[in-house]
Amino acid sequence: MSRKEGSQLDAHIAAIRGEFANASQVMGLEQEERSDMHHRCCLLPMAFRDVNARRHIGLQQLSSLAFAGRTLLGPMKSCKFIVDESTNQSTLICSAVRLIESLDLSSAAGQLLNETIQAQNKEFKTGMSTLLFLIGAWSNAILECLQQNVPVSAIVSVMSEGLNSCCERVQCLQISIHDVNKELCSSSVRPNAFKSKTCQIGPDSLLNPQNFPYFQKDVLAPEEVIPINSCSHQDDCNFNKCLVSPLAGFGSIASLVKPAGDKSTSVSSGSGVIPSSCNKQKLTHSRYFSTLGKSHFSSQQGNFQGYLSGQSADPCECYGLGHLAVTLSHGNQASMKLLQSIVAYQQERAEGSGSSQFNIAEIVTCCLLGLPESYSCVFPGLVTLVSPEQATVIKYFEDKPLRILLMDGDLTEQYRHLGFNRPCNVRTVLEHPSLQEGRAGDLWLSSMLDILISFEVNLVLVKGNVCENLMERCIANSILVIGSVTRDVLRAFGEVTSAQPVTYLTQVNASCVGSGAQVELWKACDGRAMDLGELVPVRIKVRGIPLLTAVLTTTVPSKMQLIEDRFWTLVYRLHHALNDEKVFLGGGAVELLCLSHIQMLAEQPLQPANKNAVKEFHSPWLVASATEYKSVVLQALASGWKQYLSVVLCNTAKAASELEACTSVDHHLKKAADCGSPSAYILKEFRRGDLLRGGSGPFADHGDGLKVYDNVTAKTEAWRRALDLVLLVLQTDAEIITGPKRNQLLNSHVSSEFMFL
Repeated sequence: MSRKEGSQLDAHIAAIRGEFANASQVMGLEQEERSDMHHRCCLLPMAFRDVNARRHIGLQQLSSLAFAGRTLLGPMKSCKFIVDESTNQSTLICSAVRLIESLDLSSAAGQLLNETIQAQNKEFKTGMSTLLFLIGAWSNAILECLQQNVPVSAIVSVMSEGLNSCCERVQCLQISIHDVNKELCSSSVRPNAFKSKTCQIGPDSLLNPQNFPYFQKDVLAPEEVIPINSCSHQDDCNFNKCLVSPLAGFGSIASLVKPAGDKSTSVSSGSGVIPSSCNKQKLTHSRYFSTLGKSHFSSQQGNFQGYLSGQSADPCECYGLGHLAVTLSHGNQASMKLLQSIVAYQQERAEGSGSSQFNIAEIVTCCLLGLPESYSCVFPGLVTLVSPEQATVIKYFEDKPLRILLMDGDLTEQYRHLGFNRPCNVRTVLEHPSLQEGRAGDLWLSSMLDILISFEVNLVLVKGNVCENLMERCIANSILVIGSVTRDVLRAFGEVTSAQPVTYLTQVNASCVGSGAQVELWKACDGRAMDLGELVPVRIKVRGIPLLTAVLTTTVPSKMQLIEDRFWTLVYRLHHALNDEKVFLGGGAVELLCLSHIQMLAEQPLQPANKNAVKEFHSPWLVASATEYKSVVLQALASGWKQYLSVVLCNTAKAASELEACTSVDHHLKKAADCGSPSAYILKEFRRGDLLRGGSGPFADHGDGLKVYDNVTAKTEAWRRALDLVLLVLQTDAEIITGPKRNQLLNSHVSSEFMFL
């Protein structure tokens, strides 16, 4: 660079600095603040950004926090490891809820974000990743609007109206559950649609109901597995067996649990075992987290269809919910198989009892660490973990009918039920007496134990905590006490044993004690009893109990939370779909229609404000500003859904970059606009299976044989919560301004944006 060029550049920079200093003087800022701002704005492109951005730190914080969850979006999530600094233990997560729990949320915006995510999780258990992403996308979009001097009032009104318009527009993409089941059962998801292209099964295979008396016949000994349709008709011995292991036959697990002496290598009819030539797996990211090959998913789908077809000539008459679970699984194959087993069991019970076909209250989980994931299965009854000392009592009671007592509270001396009022004329000398020493503690322990012995109680299920000393005395007297049992579990056992829950042991009488329960050490599907070290899995069963336990297993400790979260997400997706009685078209169809609709609204010519609008805003200027900036704000709203679709495409490896993904989205938008009816175009592409889908993804093997659906209420509520939070933070961010600037703002057209003290 020549001296002349260098001097010109220095003069140019000095001129810019002079202009910035003059702007600072006009704004009435103090010298120290000008120096600080000058230091922060050394990057020239950022030097002339409007001062409005400085008032909205909360939006910037929301954007930063939400950015961490971009990889959690879509069916092909990239999981994250969360490390606990106090214990140095790591946990694998793929949920926005788990991510938020691990972030620093000390700021006010962070606290509001946490409350919003937790509210969505508490009500729906799904949609949190969408919620988190849209919060970040719309925060950035609003910041861009502020840079263009768009008034806050215009942003709030136009974005709210735009979202309401989108929610009304996408109603055309809702399909009733009845129509979905009818479509899936008639054409899209026939059993042969799940056949593998590489592992063809002959005509005498699982698709023939007569060939399916036992599930995984070749993997397990025949006496170890009982068909699901016999569980409600056979004796108690049938409850010793598991319903289904979702991943059995995958990989090499078949050889690990094959019965001794079985040297067969071929696949017999109805076995559900994959030939060795098809045991191909893709390895992604880590040797611990491999993706199942194409043939595995196809064959297992075929297995399940044949398994369910044992009750009806038309396998789709009774098991439409199983098909619906597949379309809502979003590629979560392991959880899908477990849920299909649960649906099949509950539907069979519903046929005889007239109860609901799918009851989420009848499902519990038990996480077992140390077993391969192929051991995950579903059992009738309750599977839980107990101490080795309690396991010795269980061995004594094995195969014996037990008298059971249910307690709806804590089994401790200090426990008082909700609403308990202490006598006003009694003075408390000692609130919590030691139960290890002292006559008062020993007296309570002895009296409680005497009550249990007098009514010949063998098993006590407690909703809350259990006194350790009482637990020890019960073990010594061969009484099994299990705490931390949910209310739904108590209800299920009370229904089949005639036991009535009590709050205190002093309330027990003969009519409160039930009978017919059995307890045993839990056995894996290969018949082996498991001892996992400090805790021992046990199973409590009663014939006909409306309770199913999904036993979730893995050998990777950090993966256990991930597996449980994925299972419950799928369970609640099906639950909400049945409650809504309708679903959205999935695969980005709804977001694409929202994007198309908002862009169409943004391109409409400006119309003069009507009288109703003036009355609503109480100010003609506010109406005029909302109309003037309508296009800019709507484009900002649309940018959130466009980023959503782009990130999903990138996460599913259908686009190499966000630029390529945006190009793909723009291509679909143009074709939808040229079609004249965006909804008709989207529906046609969805039925063809070409909407935002490439050659990869969780269901790429099946082409157009499998559709993907989403929940209606959970998705729309995630949108509303995201926008409500962003607009709340936008309107509550504040800056205290003093000096001459106050009088200038008071007389300006933006005075409505400030509260003057």
